[in-house]
Amino acid sequence: MTERVTLITGASAGIGAELARIFAANSHRVALVARRVDRLETLAAELKAKGAAEPIIINCDLAERDAPSRIEAALAAAGVEVEYLVNNAGYGLFGCAADLDREDQLGIVDLNVRALTDLSLRFADSIARLRGGILNIASIASFLPGPGMAVYYASKAYVLSLTEALHHELGKKGVRVTAVCPGPVMTEFQARAGFELGADSAILNVPPAEVARQAYHGLMNNKTVVLPGLGIKIVPFLLRFFPR
Repeated sequence: MTERVTLITGASAGIGAELARIFAANSHRVALVARRVDRLETLAAELKAKGAAEPIIINCDLAERDAPSRIEAALAAAGVEVEYLVNNAGYGLFGCAADLDREDQLGIVDLNVRALTDLSLRFADSIARLRGGILNIASIASFLPGPGMAVYYASKAYVLSLTEALHHELGKKGVRVTAVCPGPVMTEFQARAGFELGADSAILNVPPAEVARQAYHGLMNNKTVVLPGLGIKIVPFLLRFFPR
């Protein structure tokens, strides 16, 4: 019998690392994907020391076109099948779209949209066969356009839309599909985006570990969307009354 695994992208830091911890703590064997192999090795050692099954480390850059194929080959070589897929890898850039580097912004589309879609479709059959699930890390940005981070906001709108549709389609096959929509969580994401959290963001901030906890339980309870934190839960409601 082929062993089951939970595949987590962007697992080297932030929400991705916390998701690896909570899946491992709930007896899932995890396959960790990221560019920084040293961080993956440190995280894998931590999980193993806590009694988790030996994590699988896959060192690759998901923005590269052949990354999903290499991930699939690595999992096949390890003799495992994907039961749960966590699409966490992603980034954004702060600034006017016309002024930012075009290739860097197309990279946002490659990672946040193309790679997420590829992995979701590539492993859909095994996830359905094993009655597992897909957890997509979206954002509160999914609900509205974002001048100043235009491409990032648009990419997260896509993630939410795809998740809601797959929740309906794959739900008929016993698959859970969930999007978690956090606010500006304090992780390395902000530094890469060139964005500093201000006082106006404080009400929306939820620690990465708490985002991961709520995301995991939302997936296991087959919620379509998880909004971690009271401040985040209010935003979609307010958008009914205020201009987007």
